Parts: sequence; C-alpha cells; structure tokens
Amino acid sequence: MNSPAPSKPWLIEFLLLAAIWGSSFLFMRLGASEFGALPTAGLRVGIAAAFLLPLLLWKGLGPQLMQNWKKVFFIGMVNSGIPFACFTYALLSISTSLSSVLNATVPLFGALVAWVWLKDRPHQLRITGLIIGFVGVALLAWDKASFTPNASGASTGWAVLAVLFACLCYGIAASYTKRYLTGMPSLVTATGSQLGATIGLALPTLWFWPQTDPSTGAWLALVAVGVLCTGVAYILYFRLIENVGPARSLTVTFVVPVFAVIYGVVFLSETVSLWMLFCGSIIVLGTALSVGLFPQQRQKLVAPRSGP
Repeated sequence: MNSPAPSKPWLIEFLLLAAIWGSSFLFMRLGASEFGALPTAGLRVGIAAAFLLPLLLWKGLGPQLMQNWKKVFFIGMVNSGIPFACFTYALLSISTSLSSVLNATVPLFGALVAWVWLKDRPHQLRITGLIIGFVGVALLAWDKASFTPNASGASTGWAVLAVLFACLCYGIAASYTKRYLTGMPSLVTATGSQLGATIGLALPTLWFWPQTDPSTGAWLALVAVGVLCTGVAYILYFRLIENVGPARSLTVTFVVPVFAVIYGVVFLSETVSLWMLFCGSIIVLGTALSVGLFPQQRQKLVAPRSGP
C-alpha cells in the first residue's frame, strides 16, 4: 500500500524540524566559543535530559526505561554524547556551513554500517550512491582540510575528521537501534539516550569547565540547543517517522544544511564558496541514491537520527 500524500501539517513539521536542526550548528558554535567543546556537549545533553525526563514520567514510561537502561544509555553515548562532543570541537575551527554539509553524510554511513554489520547489502544503484557520496566528501575535505595548526592551535583537518566520525557514530547507532531496540517507545529511547550521554560526559564537563564565567548569551545558546534542538527536535522527528515513515523523514537531512548555511551567513558572516555548494550537491545526490529515496528504488528504511 502506498503512503498517503503528505499533508500541509506534515510539511510544516518537516520544515520546522529542518530549521531547528539547522540552528543547532549556530547555537553550538556560540556555546563552544565560551564553554569549550566538552562542557558544551555535556550541558546540551543534560539540558535535553532535564526537558525530556518529566515527559517520560508523565507518560508512565519510567519502568520501560529501567528495564532497558543499559542498552539505552549505551546508545546515548554513541548517538549523542560522542557526536555532540565531536561537533562542538569541530565548530571551534570550521564554519557551521561546512559542518552542516558534512553532516548530510549521516545516511551514507548508516547504509555502510548496515551493510557491514547487519549484512543489509545494497543493490547496485545504492552502492553507486555510496561511492558518489564519499567522492563528494573527499573533494570537500581535500579543499577545506589542513592539518597545519592555525593561530589558535587548531587545525581544520582534525575538525573535518571529527565531524565525519560523528556521522559514523550516528550510522552505528542506527544499526544498533534496529538490532537491539526495535519496538522501544521513541520517548524512552530519546530520554534514556540523553540521560546516558549526560552521565558519560559528566566528568569531562566538570574537568574542562571554563575558568571564566560564560556570558548570558552563551548560556541562552546552550538552553536553545538543549531544549529546542535536542528535546523538541526529537519529539518532532519521531512524530514524522510515525506519521509518514522513515524514508520521508530521512530526507530532512538534505534540508538541514540549507537552513544552517543561511544562519551562518546571516548571523556569523560566513562565506559559502561555489566549490562547497558543488561538493555538497554531490554528497546529497550520493546520499539520496545510497538510501533508496528515488521512487524506482525505494525500500523499507530505518532512519538514523540525522540531526547534529
């Protein structure tokens, strides 16, 4: 049976989610510039956990979380803790636009991990998509990545690798979820993952806490990325999966960079080169092919958490 045509409310939620996740790069940059990478990541998941936990308890899902806490907490570090730390580290030396374009490779890594781990071998067209997508990444990284430290001691090469490692973690988390957490209520997975990431990042957050007090603006940026870009975004994302299926929900990955680039240009005065747009187009094309989003190749998909 074909899925029903998307309605206006579906499109509104879809665009709202893309706009929210696109803003996460901006808020992480603003927070990390004063808090540092690890405290920013730790506070993000902590604020998200504090936002989601009352909702979980109100829904009466506490017992299910307790029964599956080991698996859910583990997925929290792989799907939130480690990736968020990688992104906050990277955003200290590369633009939000570049990091958002690289984040579009999440479905590529998801397909690759599913192939290796779950033996979910893609057909020829999807393999072609994987190759095209990673060629786009290689071209973009070759142009932007340098392992020579800049004036602040950071290097764009390590930042690019950190973002790609975060995307790999998202791909691993998707396959782990499919194998071990199928049927788990989404609110349990979302809340438990943020709790697990909070616990995992607690000590690094305290150890690397900034010596000078961050500004009110930095605190507001972290509240926004924790509540809006993590808590609210999770709810919207899982609503989309429930209402229109994972395949359509997954396409939000392609729209997020559009909003992220706009925010970066408007609020951070970033510049976007034609080469970045060209490589980004190659990545998006390869990703679309690799996850089977074209009508003639569409299959039942499990969407990874594709936001930053």
